This record gives sequence, C-alpha cells and structure tokens, in this order.
Amino acid sequence: MSGPVMTAELDTLVLKHLHNSEQSPCKDRKVNGVSHEKKLPQNPSQWRPSFHVIAPAGWMNDPSGLGYDPKTGLYHICFQWNPHGNDWGNMSWGHATSPDLVSWTTCTEPILTPSAEYDRLGVFTGCLRATDVAGQPGALTVIYTSVRHLPIHYTLPYTLGSESLSLAVSQDGGKTWERQSCNPFLTGPPSHLNVTGWRDPVITTWAEGPLSKHTPSTLYGILSGGVSKKTPTAFVYTVQESDLSRWDFIGPLVDVGLNLRPSRWSGDYGVNWEVVNLMTLTNDIGTSRDFIIMGAEGCVPLDSSTQDGPQQARQRRETRAQLWMCVKSKGENKSTSKDSALTSFAFSGIFDHGCYYAANSFYDPQTSQHIVYGWIPEEDLSDFLRHRQGFSGLVSLPRVVGLMTLKDVKKARISHLSSITSIDAIPNVTGTGTFTIHTMKISPDSRLTRLRQNARESHLDGVVLSTSPSQTATLLGTSKWEIDAKFSVSRSCARVGIKILHTSDGQDCTTLFWDPRSETFEIHRPLIDDAEVNHGYETAPHTLFTSLNERGEEVEETLRVHAFFDSSVLEVFVNDRMVISTRIYHSSDQCFGPLFFAESDAELEDEKPAAVLVRASVWDGLGI
Repeated sequence: MSGPVMTAELDTLVLKHLHNSEQSPCKDRKVNGVSHEKKLPQNPSQWRPSFHVIAPAGWMNDPSGLGYDPKTGLYHICFQWNPHGNDWGNMSWGHATSPDLVSWTTCTEPILTPSAEYDRLGVFTGCLRATDVAGQPGALTVIYTSVRHLPIHYTLPYTLGSESLSLAVSQDGGKTWERQSCNPFLTGPPSHLNVTGWRDPVITTWAEGPLSKHTPSTLYGILSGGVSKKTPTAFVYTVQESDLSRWDFIGPLVDVGLNLRPSRWSGDYGVNWEVVNLMTLTNDIGTSRDFIIMGAEGCVPLDSSTQDGPQQARQRRETRAQLWMCVKSKGENKSTSKDSALTSFAFSGIFDHGCYYAANSFYDPQTSQHIVYGWIPEEDLSDFLRHRQGFSGLVSLPRVVGLMTLKDVKKARISHLSSITSIDAIPNVTGTGTFTIHTMKISPDSRLTRLRQNARESHLDGVVLSTSPSQTATLLGTSKWEIDAKFSVSRSCARVGIKILHTSDGQDCTTLFWDPRSETFEIHRPLIDDAEVNHGYETAPHTLFTSLNERGEEVEETLRVHAFFDSSVLEVFVNDRMVISTRIYHSSDQCFGPLFFAESDAELEDEKPAAVLVRASVWDGLGI
C-alpha cells in the first residue's frame, strides 16, 4: 500500500442545486435547444478493461464451466466466445485459469468448438465438475448445451432436438478436452412438456431437495427454460454421481405464472429463464434458505418516455432481467405427478439492476462460499463503435452470495416493511414491534483486495456534507479505481452520493447517489453522442433499515457504497444487497475526484447536516 492519508477537511463537495431525477446531475442535455453532448473518443479501444476476464478478441457472453480443481489449485472459468468475429455466432468455449480469482491466464484459442454433428451450431452454456464422468477425482468434466438447430428463442415454437446435453473430459488440468462417446447423453426435454427453452445445465447439491432426506449426497441437475403459455421455470433431474451422464427427470422447480412482478423491489420474472442456479445459503447462526438466481426473458417493456434528458438505460436494452428468488421446498409432500412444482415462491429480488446478465455460479471449497460471475455486455454501444473497439462483452468481478439477516428491525426509511417484496420480515415475539429480516446478500469477493497491491490509497473520515462547497482534493487520476464509502444520512437529506469527474473541469462526470425520499439509487452517466451510446441513467429501489439497539434506541444503518471501475466497467454494491453494473463510455481515459456531496430537502427542518461521510477509502490505479 502507498499514498497519503487525507484529512477530514479535504475532498468535500456539496451540490447546492442538483438537477432533478429526469436529468443528468453533471450537465444539461440541452441549452436553448442546442445539444451539448460530448464527442466520441478517437480510440474506443481505451474502453477495454484490464482486471476483468475478457476474451482475447471478438464477441463473448455467458460465463460457463466455473469451478476449482484441487489437483492443480486453479480456478477455471469458461465463456461463450466467437473467436472469428465481433458479433454473436460460432459459439465456442473460451477458457481462463487463476490461482486466486484475481490474476487470470486466458487461452488464446477456444477449448471447445462447434465441431461435432450434435453441437455443429453451438457449444452453449454449461457447468464443470472436478471429477471424471464416473465421479472419480483427478479429472475435469464439463457438461454443456449442444446445439444442432437455430434459431432458438422463447417467442418461437420449440424445435425438438435443437438442444441436447453433452460431456467433455480433461485429464490434463483443462489444457485439452475430449468429447465422450455417450454424447449427446440427454437428447431433449421431457416429451410431455411443451417448453420455451431447455438448456444451461448446472449440477448442485440441495439439502431440502425431494430425495435428500434419504440420500443426503444426491446430486441434482438443473436445466433452464419454461413451459409454454404457463410459466418460466427450471427442470430438475437427479444425477448419478457415479455416472454424470445419467439424468432422471423429477419435475419442474417452480410455477410462478407468466410475468410475475411482485413489486418494484422484485422485478418482472418474464416467460423464460436462462442459466438458473440453485443454492442453499446459510447465515452465521445456522439459518438457511434455498435461493435460485436466473436470467429472465420476456419481461414487459417499460413505458417509453417523452421527457427531455437521458431516459432510463434499460429502455434501450433487451427486455430481460437478472433476478433471484427464495423458494420453499415441498420435500416429500410434493405431489407424485412430474408436472407438479417441487418448490413454491417465498420472496424475490433483483440480482443486478444494470446491464449484467447470465449469472452463473460455483461452490468454492477453498472458502466455503458460493461465487457468482455474470456477463456484462456492450449493448449500450452502437454496432459501429462496438466493431471499432474490437471486442464485445466481458465477465464481471466475482461476487459472494449469502443469507443476510438483520435483527430487531423497526422500519424502513419510507416504505412499510410489508411492501418490500425482496425481504422476508418475520415478527419478533419480544413485544417491541420489531422484525428479523432475511434477504440475499451480494458482496464483492474479498480476494479482490489483491488488486490494491500497487494502488495509491487514501482515506477520509468524519466529513460533514453541508450546503457550502469547500476545497476539493484529487484522489483519482486513473480509470482503474475502487471506492468504499459510508454515509450517515439524516432525515432531511434529499440526495447523497459520489461524483466522479472524467475531465478536470467537471463537464463530463458520472454521479452515484441515493434519493431517500423515493428510496431510489441512481447512476447518471456522461453524455456522449446519443445515436452511438446509450447514456440513460441506471435506477434501483433501495432503502435503509432502522433497528433497535441494546438500549432500545432506534438507529438507522449507514449507507454503504462500494464501487469498482475498470476503464469502462462500473460495478456498484450498495449495503451488500443492491448492485448495479453499467458501462461508462467516456471520452477521456482519466478520472478525477471523487467528490462526495449531500443536499438537504428545503421543506424539512433539521439541525443535523444532510449527511456525514463517516468513512471513505479510495484506491487509485488498481491492477495486477
């Protein structure tokens, strides 16, 4: 670690008059009807990230084949890759290995290409097991979706035989792979079901699964899709550990109907699911819940807006979402019919509110945690710029998921607890009117601290954010940084957040802020040519909870904003339960700031400042 420790008086910015939520807080979109959007950069290759996993060149999408090999001590991550171009097609598997999930070695050639008759049109998403096909250690096996018919889409009638399951085994730590003679070992969905999709195999354990009580070591196979005109779902199989090609269908995972949308806290669950992962998450006192993470297709589009200024980013993206759901197993009480769902809906949330999709996971035996990776695409760029930059898409930073439990919760900032559908609020029997809250915890993997090894480190403590601007200090100079900030937010606060400058004069900037009145967190991005870049703002519901402390006093949690930026990739974690991933296509390859700000609500009188920056740590120049 190196760099100065800054004093509390430095690096404070208060914005007296931020624009309203429909406009950028950096610069007016138009002045007197004249556009003031920024020019495109001369060299869009500057947007290529350096500490995210990315293909050598060309198009990439879903992360696949995730896992740890105890024989070599290496982590593996594969990804959908077109090694022959910068558009979707020629779907092959790229491959990278790492000793620590931070430093990656990426193969320059694909490890699997669409070269067999049964996968001639694509080697699609799948999973990895650190055993051979017979379940013996010392080898690696990948199970993937082999495709022989296109197009496949939830809006089209399903073509039987278009998707199947196949195996490939490596005896040399992932350097070479051999398809197995049993391929394809599963040739299609259950014959009695009319499906919208059937792909993306995942193998998992399931403590509350229907067969786990009698056989705790039971393996379950999960395939993603939906039942046409009925519900998105996953199809559950039992898998023989001694023969990974033996899958037996036991039923659909859940039946939630079409386009379930519990509230803005949970999103739209669409009509077809992709890359469904099932896991049991446990908190530090042994309480467990079963969760699934899924990509939802066929979400209902948001209404278009005629307002002036940048609109929400998702209005110009695919109508899909990355979501999670807590499910309750029916266990042995399940109906004997294979059409009956194995679980029921409990509560649900949004795994990432930005452009992130196709999340895939693995259980890490080194840390006893579930690690999740996702695909961060280039859909905010025009094809012209995307082709010009020479790459499309990357893999997110690793995330750890868990069961978050908040005790003695009295209330949220504005909403009634009963209206927040992303939590399970259980009334306590203490007579205090408090609740125990469960939800999904989503955090950056702690091993990412290794990125700070050669970074310039700075800290701020106890900075009062008021309505009078003060002198600022520049803690950032590169476009590769991490910020971890905690704010104490008063009842009179209208907005509080962080402003990142992309030019020294502040004309280009990215602003991250929370609006307590609407319980909304937003990211406003710099304006670039509207025809070439989607610079709409990102938005997500977020609240702070108030709990009773040991003295019976009401105490609201602090607002924690933990952000990583890598050239053009911004991943923002808020209180370890709300995440937004987005792309910042700015014209400069530098950043300045950060500038921390707060704004008071003029209609509320409060002697306290709008917010206090309790603690902020900044690392500039992240990398390996």
